[in-house]
Amino acid sequence: MLRRKSKRTKEMNAELNITAFMNLMVVLVPFLLITAVFSQVSILNLNLPTGTSDALPAEEDPPKALEVVIRKDKFDVLERNSGLLKRIPNNEEGYDYKELNAFLQQVKAHPEFNTDTGVTLLMEMETEYDTLIQTMDAVRLIEREERELDEQGNVIQGELFPNISMGDAPPEDNQATNSPGANQ
Repeated sequence: MLRRKSKRTKEMNAELNITAFMNLMVVLVPFLLITAVFSQVSILNLNLPTGTSDALPAEEDPPKALEVVIRKDKFDVLERNSGLLKRIPNNEEGYDYKELNAFLQQVKAHPEFNTDTGVTLLMEMETEYDTLIQTMDAVRLIEREERELDEQGNVIQGELFPNISMGDAPPEDNQATNSPGANQ
């Protein structure tokens, strides 16, 4: 005789127990919110070239214009009309932002530039983004050895040349024949 197994279907009334998961979420969510690092986004207005080459009427005394050229191995600080003011070579760590900032503080103290707020950053095509940002910080703000604090404990920073324009650096070999910063 053959025995047949009885095919009874057992109905299981199963409930989903999510108590342990909810306990984990109650602890985990506040912990993640407390330890999260919120990034601060700041906006810096830049003056970009328009691309038009309309000739300006010739002036007797052209205005002073400060330019910082970012090369792969140095900074060149120029005055558009008179030429090179200072060449700052890279140090062991890379670009010498402190030397650039210190020299621009000396330039800002000069009577011809003490009311000027604009500077043009000219960079080569291979310039890294981080280099550009650090150069902009060195050009915009006064870096001091001693930190001065206000009433709320915030660091007081002075401004050097906050109005920054950007453009492409002229080829280095043409600097000797053409005026620095001239559009090629």
